Amino acid sequence: MKQQLYGILLFGLLAALPLAGQPADVVTVGTVIGAAGGTIDVPVYIRDTAGTPLGIDQPSGSRIQSYGITVNYSPAASVQAITFTRAGITAPLTPAFESSPATPGTISLLDSFQEATNLIPFTSNAALPGNQIGVLHITIAPGTAIGSTITLTLDPTLTQLSNQAGSTTETLTNGQLLLVNGVVNVATSVPALAPWLLALLAISFALIAVPMLRRM
Repeated sequence: MKQQLYGILLFGLLAALPLAGQPADVVTVGTVIGAAGGTIDVPVYIRDTAGTPLGIDQPSGSRIQSYGITVNYSPAASVQAITFTRAGITAPLTPAFESSPATPGTISLLDSFQEATNLIPFTSNAALPGNQIGVLHITIAPGTAIGSTITLTLDPTLTQLSNQAGSTTETLTNGQLLLVNGVVNVATSVPALAPWLLALLAISFALIAVPMLRRM
């Protein structure tokens, strides 16, 4: 269902791009459900769209080898802790540079890779939302109201993709990058007695199964 929602949202946005005669790569922050006091993982994706200035379909020197992704989260009081790390296709790579600066309400992931030794293996025109490149680890503050949301908004100025040399950059402003924001929906936590209930259920199944096995 979540992947279908990504597809619907992104397809609607991407469908308008050919009208402008210019394709765009896409950065997407996932939408997930989490409980107050719990820690959740929010995936972050890049879709490498064919025909953009940067991409795996372009010649050497014009690949997506560097990115700066800044996420603004709100309300900040609903986030007890947050980190932003590599994941997916970038997890096994060794960056030439990496940093994850953070201030209250904002966190970024900055990575740059040498193309010759650490090519980011994007799939051109991958199914939406693209290839996962990072993950936000978010601990929701205890006491956060059930039914509330935490918005995860990509900063339109600071979020960008570039080649290794930094000579070609794709941004929202130059029309070569599309940003899709995410949301954390705060739901009720799992009841504390759930493990006991599971144990009782297992015992019940065992009591039913033993007589059946004896009759076989």
